Order: sequence, then structure tokens, then C-alpha cells
Amino acid sequence: MDRYQEQPHLLDHHLEGMMNSLLEIVWDSGSPPSLVHLAFKFLYIITKVRGYKRFLPRFPHEVRDLQPVLDMLAKQNPRDPETWETRYMLLLWLSMICLIPFDLARFDGNLTSLEGQARQPTMDRILDLAKCYLVVSDKARDAAAVLVSKFIVRPDVRQSRMADFLDWVLSMLSKSSSQTMEGTVIVNGMLQALAQLFKHGKREDCLPYAATVLECLDNCKLSESNQMVLRKLGMKLVQRLGLTFVKPKVAKWRYQRGCRSLAANLQPQGAAVQNQKREVAAAAPPEADDDEEYDIPGEIENVVEQLLVGLKDKDTIVRWSAAKGIGRITGRLPKELADDVIGSLLDCFSFQETDNAWHGGCLALAELGRRGLLLPSRISDVVPVMLKALTYDEKRGACSVGSNVRDAACYVCWAFARAYEPAELLPFISHISSALIIAAVFDRDVNCRRAASGTFPMALNILTAADYFAVGNRVNCYLTISVYIAGFPEYTHVIRELSTKALHNITQAPEYMANVVLPRLLPLSVGSDLHTRHGAILACAEITMLCVNWHKRIIENLKLFMFLAVPGGWQWLINDSLRHLPLVSKVICFPLLVTQYVSELQNTEEMVRCGFSRALGALPRFLLKGRLQQVLEGLKKVTIISPEDVSFAEARRDALIAIAKVCQTVGVKGDGSQQEYVCSGNVDQIYATLLTGVTDYTTDSRGDVGGWVREAAMTSLMEVTLLLVQNEAQLIHANTCKQIMCWLAQQSAEKIDKFRAHAGSVFLTLLHFDHPPVPHIPHREELERIFPRWEKEVLNWNAASEAFPRITQLLGLPAYQYHVLLGLSVSVGGLTETTLRYSAQSLFDYMKKIQSDPSALESFCETLLKVFEDNLRNDRVSVPLLTMLDQMLANGCFDMFTEQENHPFPVKLFALCKEEIKRSKDIRKLRSSIGVFCGLIQFQGDMREKVFFQLFLLLCHPFPIIRKTTASQVYEMLLTYSDVLDPAIMDQAMAILSDTNWEAELPVVRERRNCLCDLMKVPRPQLVPKVRWECTSDGAGTGGIWIFCAQFGTLPLAPLNISK
Repeated sequence: MDRYQEQPHLLDHHLEGMMNSLLEIVWDSGSPPSLVHLAFKFLYIITKVRGYKRFLPRFPHEVRDLQPVLDMLAKQNPRDPETWETRYMLLLWLSMICLIPFDLARFDGNLTSLEGQARQPTMDRILDLAKCYLVVSDKARDAAAVLVSKFIVRPDVRQSRMADFLDWVLSMLSKSSSQTMEGTVIVNGMLQALAQLFKHGKREDCLPYAATVLECLDNCKLSESNQMVLRKLGMKLVQRLGLTFVKPKVAKWRYQRGCRSLAANLQPQGAAVQNQKREVAAAAPPEADDDEEYDIPGEIENVVEQLLVGLKDKDTIVRWSAAKGIGRITGRLPKELADDVIGSLLDCFSFQETDNAWHGGCLALAELGRRGLLLPSRISDVVPVMLKALTYDEKRGACSVGSNVRDAACYVCWAFARAYEPAELLPFISHISSALIIAAVFDRDVNCRRAASGTFPMALNILTAADYFAVGNRVNCYLTISVYIAGFPEYTHVIRELSTKALHNITQAPEYMANVVLPRLLPLSVGSDLHTRHGAILACAEITMLCVNWHKRIIENLKLFMFLAVPGGWQWLINDSLRHLPLVSKVICFPLLVTQYVSELQNTEEMVRCGFSRALGALPRFLLKGRLQQVLEGLKKVTIISPEDVSFAEARRDALIAIAKVCQTVGVKGDGSQQEYVCSGNVDQIYATLLTGVTDYTTDSRGDVGGWVREAAMTSLMEVTLLLVQNEAQLIHANTCKQIMCWLAQQSAEKIDKFRAHAGSVFLTLLHFDHPPVPHIPHREELERIFPRWEKEVLNWNAASEAFPRITQLLGLPAYQYHVLLGLSVSVGGLTETTLRYSAQSLFDYMKKIQSDPSALESFCETLLKVFEDNLRNDRVSVPLLTMLDQMLANGCFDMFTEQENHPFPVKLFALCKEEIKRSKDIRKLRSSIGVFCGLIQFQGDMREKVFFQLFLLLCHPFPIIRKTTASQVYEMLLTYSDVLDPAIMDQAMAILSDTNWEAELPVVRERRNCLCDLMKVPRPQLVPKVRWECTSDGAGTGGIWIFCAQFGTLPLAPLNISK
């Protein structure tokens, strides 16, 4: 059914057939309760997709259906959490059946039952069921509200039960508190029932009770509740009460555009007809308006006030409900009162109000405009507010809010464009179109750009260039669409004024930039707002780059602001900016003090390190000449992880990027000076620093932040290597090249798609580079066979299904085996389902290929043990490695060794696993080790007794979940490897494992564990007593020491010389 969520109407032709098939199961008396519930569950799924309003009329609703459905519903348990779908569908079904046009008293007959006891009337049974389900916490509450709305409005029920029911609802509302969970459930049900009742009931039936309900609702003070659903239901009920107070008449004063009939609108004389209608309306005598006047109840003021307050609610769904309420009620008010409502609504658009008020006000304006309730005389008041909303942005700490306001403002424009004749909007169209084009191209939020694009009344050629999908890409908006729209004279001024990167492309008239744009940007570059300074500085740099031919005019403008008149002006601006926003380092174009910048690399603030690292990477060659070694040493220190700056991942990333940029700037000269070139004297230091970055696996609250460093290190390694290959290839040593390729292979086998794809791309770039080829790549021929040149561009490293079958083939190459296996361990033992599935399958396929090659299998096992040994207690590797070993043992990857007694591989593996979990409290690690121990039972020799002993230790682990997991897996192990235990005691051992509550207290569990030990003739694990030693003086001043031992009591020692 999920496929039909977007177009559920496609199900309409099949609904009746599906319903009949399921209801046959329900009507069948032989169907078990579980099958009946399953049928109702499927009915609920269909209802959820199509909506109950379209599905409800298809239920059978004949007279004969009433009693069976009522009886089925009466048998349900309202508190059963497993069968709520059944109750939900039965309540909806009953709400349809209760519309039958017969008095319910006819169904009662003789109310005396066979036992002589009085039966409850059908009307009371239905009402009691509805009341029962209005106070439950599941979905059945919603269906009960629908039932109430259909049942209470029946003529026979309304006369005798409506007043009593409303009294019960109001008393429940008064007694319940929305501050408790139980009270919230009850209030929710009551509000839903009232909202549905006042929606479907006739006005004359509901009007006598409306004032009382409104008073009770005011006393509940729902606007102060922290429950969003209750506030939304309260807002819905308030507007329904307001609609009850006023007559259901469409206001004749509303603005009308066009006809309901499309054919009438398309007639040539359609416009003339509309003008004639307006003229007739304008010339109508005043008495016509007087006929519309009638007494408006005083409660309407209360209702409108609550709706206006609801427009400022913190939740969008509440504001949206209030906006719709404003539109509906205003449409029934006289013209003067409606205008007062609009005046109060415009008060929401004050800069003292929050973004919530602006958003709610925009939604309400759109509703009023869409319904024709905002007359053309008010457009001049609304358009300025709408233009401010299109650029609304309010800062809150390090972020800003307002995207929802701008999106809603686009909705207002959309509504106005379809509500008014073009002539009404003509005086404002230039301002609206300019604001919308800015939002469509330059708004930072993609939803706002798309909303403005779909709203903007532009020419077809602009509409084609800035359509829904084109504006979804921010880069495309700033660098392509903006340039295209700037070619239109109407928008040149707007576009050129409000872009930064786009200014670089739009500067087709440098004189205009020098005379108009630059003087406006320069004051912004020294303002107090850091973000504005950032954008202004970038814009100045982009303009200056293309305005070099007009440098005299620009310099004159710069002098006006004392940037060049004061020698340190630009220097101060850049230095100060670097301390806050590292991205502005791109604007560096004047001599910088290298020593000062290197010293700032050890600043205690991460952003300062980032900024100055990037600044050093952007320095021109003449500033680096003679200071290269100083710069490289400074950047190297930034990449070193210390306890104080372990979380400075962004600084390490920027330092690695800067190293590559510096190398590219200074160039390569094999026999050159270390202070001026990349040469034989410093190339090893550069590679060592970059290779260190590939091992950064730092994590913090942001996740794997070390991935940023690894990605930058891989990119820098590629750039430096290609630089050396094209200039001095002899500087690349064989060992260095091997390390680079091995580390890249490891990263290509790891679990995070983004970094795996980047590593794979760099790996293939180095492998297939031909100008000239990279020297010393291990196993080049085999690699080119695994990764053909033609697949370089088409191989999708992001897809685990494509990447892992290739990368696992590198396990057969000795130089890559260790690093690839290390990367695969993290992937195979990871948590991501897709990565785990394809990486594990690729590894198992490789293991099957080498089963017939003992030497290859021995080599693989040695490498595997080496990986484990090197990463003991390194949870990033050891935990997934244990999971991988569990899977490999279960899949028979080491079956060749099971026939040999005491084979070195399982013995060493057992020792490593035992050492890994020693004193560990990591539940995931312990559970993974249990699987490995159980897998090791298949190996013959002394191993089995050691494995049983270790598992029996875990059966009495302090953590109950570990004891339970161990018992379960040992049970499965004995079923799988039945030959490890004497058949005579197998059943008894299995019974102990399955019948014991391993989550019980330790003494009870220990006794059952010891029974297993005796049964299997495994030594019982012995408790090691905790010894507590206390040293005290003998009190005699002789220097004698008494030692208290918790196990043996107080023991005297010979006098000691305390001074010694």
C-alpha cells in the first residue's frame, strides 16, 4: 500500500473488492479471533492510505448489520494494545450504520431478556461505547469522535440525549488536567468529540449550547498547555463555535474574480460580464447592504481574539488551523467588522513580534486573499508587509530563523496572484517581482527558493531557467541563473546588488561595479556583524579580481575608507577576519607576516587555527620563499593530536589542505633548498605528516570528525604525489608509495560510503595516471586487472554492492592484505545493513576460493591474528572484528583446521579474545565474544575444555543480559555441534540451559552453572576473594605495623623503620 501514498485515488476501483474479501472473513463464524483481527488490520491499512472519509461509505450499512457490529464491538477489550485496529474499524463501521433512517427504539422490542433482566436500549449501548472509547489512548479515540458526530445529530438521539452528552463532555473537561498523561488523553477525546459534533451538527441544534461550551473551553486555558495536539484541537473547536454563532451566509461584499464555470471564464465577453457585475454591485442601493446587517453575538469577539492569539503559537499546525479559522469566520462577518479583523491581523507584522506571529499572519493573509475577503483597498497596506516578510530573517545565537516566514510570504503572493485581477496588482508588481526574484535565486533555504520560483509571475523564458528543479541547486542559482536573469534590464540592479559569488560572473560592467556596488560593500566589510563582513569581503575580492583594468577608480574608492591610506588597514582587516571566519582567507592578496601567522597556528581556539592554516595555504610563492620549512613545521604541529586539542579536527583538516597548497605553490626541485622548494630534504617529512592524517579516527558528539581529516589527507596525498610525478618522480620512494596505496586500499574497504568513495577515487586516480605513471605501485598489473581503466569513471564506490566485490580481491595481494582486512573488519562487523551484507558476502566468497589453497589460508589467518593483536583494546576495530570472526566461524571459513588437534590459529585466537574482554564492561563486545567462543568449540584438542570453561565463566557474569545471551548461544552451539558432548548427558545439559532463569540472582545462577560443570566434567570456576589491606601503627610508638586482612584477620609484622 505504501506505493499508493502519493496517489491513493488509484485504489478507488479496487476498494470494494478488497473490503468484501476481508469482511467475508469477519462475518465467517468459524474464523479464529486472530484471523478476524488480521482482516481488520488490513482494513485499517487501506483506510490509512485512502482516508476514512472516502472508505467509510463503502462499509455495508443495512439494518441487519447494526446488532452484529454492536455485539462485536461490545466484546472488545478497550485496553488491549494488540487489537486497536479492530476497535478502530468497528467504531467507524458503526458510525456509518447509525445513519440508517429508522428510530433506534424500533430495534429494542421487548427490553426484557430471557433471564428476566432488563436489557439496555440500543441508543444507550451505542452512546456508552462511544463514551468508553473517547477516553482511551489509542487510535480508537479518533473513531469514537467520528461516531459521536454522526450519532448525536440523529433526530431521535438529539432530542433525548444531546444535552446529557454535552453535560458529560463538559464535566470531563472541567475535571481533567492537561498537565497529566491521563488527563491529556481525556481532554483530547472530549475536544475531538466537540469539534466533530459542531462540524457536522446543524447550526440551530448546536447554537443553544455554543456559549456554554465556549465558556468551558476558556476555563481550560488550552493556550497555556504544552501539548501541541490539545492546542490545535482547541483552535479547531473555537473556530467551529464561531461559525455556529454567525449565520452561514457568504458575504456579498467579498471580491470576486471570474466565475465558477471554466467555460464562462473562457468566453471573450467574460471580462465585460465581470466588470458589469462589479458596476451593478457598486451602484446597488445602500438598503442592499443593510439587508446583510444583523446582530453579531458578543462571543464572536472572544473567538476572533483567540484565533489571533493562535496565529502566534509556537507550532505550525496550530497557526495553520487558526489562519483557516480567521478566513472562515471573516467570510460571514459584515464588511466593517471584517475590516477590523484585517486591521488586527496586520498588527502581527511588527518587529516586536516573533517569527511565529509573522508566519501565522502570512498564512491568515493568504487565506483571506484566497477567499476574496481582502478587498483591493487594503492591498496597499498588505504589500509592504508582504515584502518585509519575503526578506524576514531573525538571528538567534549562532543561527537564524525566518525561513518559514519567507515561505509563507511566497504563499501570500501565490494567493494574491490568483485572487485579483491584474489591474489591481499593477501598481505593486515591480516591487513584488523584484522581491520574489531575489528569494527565488538567492534565498539560502531551498524550500523558499522553490516557493518563490513557483509563485513568481515572470516571463516564460525566466520561468524555464528558474523552475522548481533548477533553483533546488544553490550553486546553480548563484552562478548560473543569477547571471541569466541579470541580462534583463528590470532585474540588473537587484541581482548585482545582492550577490557575492555571482558578482564575479556578473561583472560585465566594471565601471558600474566600481562606482555603485563597491562603495556600498566597503562599509559593510568593517561592520559589527561577522556574517555581513564575511560576505562583503568576499564580494570585494571577487569584484576586484575582474576590475583590474579599472584599478585606479577602485583604489580611489578604497582610499575613501582608509584601507590603503593607512598602511596596516588591509592587514588588520584580514587578520581580524581570519580569527573568526576561516573562509575569508580566500581574499588574501597583500603581503602577510609569515612568522605571525605560524605563531597563530598554536592558538587555543580552533577557528583561529583553521583561518591561519588556510591563509598560509593561500600565500603566494614570493612570501614563502626562504620560510618554507618554518611553514611546514608549523602546519605539522597543527596535525599532531594532543589531549588538549583532540577535538580540533577541522584545524587538522585545514592544515593538511594547506600543506598540499603550499607544495603546489613553491614547486618541486630535487636538489633545491628546503627553505624554497619541495626537495629530497623535506619530501619525507611532508609525506609522514600527510600519512599521519589518514590514521585520524577521532570521534566526538558530532560523530566521526576524524573522517574530515582522513578525507583531506587523501586529497593532499594525491595532489602532492601527482605534483612530484610530473616534476621529480625520483623523489617518491618505493616504501612511501606502498604506504599510500595500502592506506587508500584500507579506506576503500571501510564502512562510511562518503569516505570509501573518496578513497576509491584517489586510489584509481593514482593507479591510472599516465603523465607519467606513478612509480613503485605494488602489484600494478594485478590492480589494473581488478580495476580496468575503462571502469574508473563508472565504478560507483558509494554502492556497497559494487565496491566490496572488487576491494576484497586485494586480499590475495600480500602487500595489501593487512590493510584491506583491517578495513573490512570494520565494515563486516558494522551496523549498517547494506554495507554489512555486501562486505560480508564478498569476504565469504573470497574465503571459499582459498579453501583449497592451504598456504593462502594460513597466510590469511596469520594476517587476521596480526590485525587482532595490533588492535587489542581498540574498540573501534576490536568490537566489529569480534563480530566478523563470529560470522566467519559460523560460515565455516576455517573448516580446514577443525580436523587438526590444537592448531595454532584457534589457540592464538582464543587467547586474544580472552585478553580483549578482560575486565570489559562493554556489552556489545562481550556479546560478540560469546559468539566467537561458541564458534571455537568446533576445533579439536584442549581447546574445547578451555572454551567451555570461559563460557561457564560468562554464565555467571554480573550483567544479566550477558548470562542470558551466553546460555542461549551455548544451547544453539550444542545443537549445531552435537559431537562435542556425550549423547548420554546432552538432554540433561540442554534442559539446564533452557529451563534456568539466567537473569535470577547470582547465587541461584551459580548453583545451576556448577551443575553444568559437573555434568560436563569441566572444572568449576572458583571465586577469588577480594582482599582488603589496612596498615595501622601498633600505638606503642615502636614503629610496629599491624596489617588487617579481610580474609585472614589481623596480622602483626616485624617493626619497620618508618623513615626508610
